[in-house]
Amino acid sequence: MLKACAIRYGTSWDKSPPYAEFSYNNGYQAMFGPDLIGDAEQRIKMVRENLRVARSGRKSYADVRSRDLTFKVDDFVYLKVSPMRGIRRFNMKGKLAPRYISPFKIVERKGEVAYKLELPSNLFGIHNVFHVSQLKKCLRVPEEQAPLEGLDVQEHLTYTEHPVKILETSERVTRNRRVKMCRVQWKHHTEDEATWEREEELRATYPGLFASHL
Repeated sequence: MLKACAIRYGTSWDKSPPYAEFSYNNGYQAMFGPDLIGDAEQRIKMVRENLRVARSGRKSYADVRSRDLTFKVDDFVYLKVSPMRGIRRFNMKGKLAPRYISPFKIVERKGEVAYKLELPSNLFGIHNVFHVSQLKKCLRVPEEQAPLEGLDVQEHLTYTEHPVKILETSERVTRNRRVKMCRVQWKHHTEDEATWEREEELRATYPGLFASHL
């Protein structure tokens, strides 16, 4: 919804969220004067149209992807899991890419876009039916199951990621202070996927990381 407001109104997008909220909740706000009411109605119509277009675009993309990805029983597929970190972002762009684990054997098709997988005992508690968007085809049938690389995968298909090395440091100057930053490599990601993190938050969450950096 905020994206739709920003696309339509550009730098003045921050004046639009009240109208977007009004439209979304289909509620009533106290508005006085015909000019304000007319402006509100126009903004509501535009926000609704932007939301309709955005939803339509996402649905079209999902439908195409769902049609393209089809599997058969006894096929092997990789399962996508997402990394979670224990520190807050500091207005940094980019994120850690998801990882694909195993592969696993398909034992049953569920409807048009979901499949039941044969999961090992260490993934007990994870529901074994997945949408095709969570799967990636394995082109070569494995002779044995690949290890999960020590990932503690949770039931919502996330795992906790940990930093292993500080590659470089830097300082960023804000309006009122200097902020020390560290470029960090994460355990299940390459150096090319390293991210810049705020040093004080790294020290609070992973103090041992700096002992190895000395």
